[in-house]
Amino acid sequence: MTVNHSYHGVLIGLFVAMIGSFFVDLLAGPVSLQWFNIWAAIIENKASLDSLIFFEIRLPRAILALLVGATLGISGAALQGLLRNPLAESGIIGVSNCAALGAVLVFYFGFTQWAWFALPLAGLLGALVSVVLIFLLAGRSSSTVTLILAGIAINTIAGALMAMALNFAPNPYAMQEIVFWLLGSVANRSVSDVLIIVPFIVFGGLLILSCGRFLNALTLGEETASSLGFNVQVLRWRLVVGVVACVGAAVSVCGNIGFIGLVIPHLLRPLVRHDPQRLLSVSAMGGAVLLLLSDVAVQVLSSGGELKLGVITSLVGGPFFLYLILKNRNVWG
Repeated sequence: MTVNHSYHGVLIGLFVAMIGSFFVDLLAGPVSLQWFNIWAAIIENKASLDSLIFFEIRLPRAILALLVGATLGISGAALQGLLRNPLAESGIIGVSNCAALGAVLVFYFGFTQWAWFALPLAGLLGALVSVVLIFLLAGRSSSTVTLILAGIAINTIAGALMAMALNFAPNPYAMQEIVFWLLGSVANRSVSDVLIIVPFIVFGGLLILSCGRFLNALTLGEETASSLGFNVQVLRWRLVVGVVACVGAAVSVCGNIGFIGLVIPHLLRPLVRHDPQRLLSVSAMGGAVLLLLSDVAVQVLSSGGELKLGVITSLVGGPFFLYLILKNRNVWG
């Protein structure tokens, strides 16, 4: 009973923090909004500059930060549970780089001029390609080690192809667009960007959450999980597809935003007594809080050119990663 109360307390606390961070992100920005004008636009259908800024710029930005943060958090927790490796995150199976490669090719060939959805669609197709490649390389009945090796190979090849695209970029503008996009951002996104990724995030999130009990059983080993009635091969692939759908959708719109999937599960794991199933939901909310607050920091710290969101998360995640290394070496006890 005490454990359940503790878990529910963590959930409530994170939910309140997530909602609070969401509203703080809505308030952040270079322009101070007159909320009376926004209410008038809602109630009286009376357009104003304040309402346009709120509905066309700030609201989609905050929603994306919430969705992408939650997606990266739950995906990191799922992969750490699947691979039984506390340092695992979405890049380890190649989905992030493949989704990024799809978007980079759109910039390289200038397809962004064709339609607004060319960029997110290419990112989603890149994520789909990563699933196909993992399946072809690892096979459906492969071991976890083979899955990791296949992911590393795909990750490396996609990274090399992105470097090649940068090297042969047709003009400096294309190179700049590619680099800025790879740094990650939720700025200058629209409601259309939100709508195109929501179905994939919901689909992937439901697949991940449906594997919660399987992740708990997997802590005892694959043979034990199989003896408990879980189809390890099917559930492993269900989890991978869920992660690919979530992360592919996030990367396709916002670029590469690192370390959320690594840092958040580590911070929250002790609060759920190292329960992989419960870690999924709290990591989703924790990831949303971290990315929302990072976006607030981006808007507060930026002057002139906007600081990219991926830079902030890397500044948070890099030192944390070093802390984990030092802790594992027993430097600090």
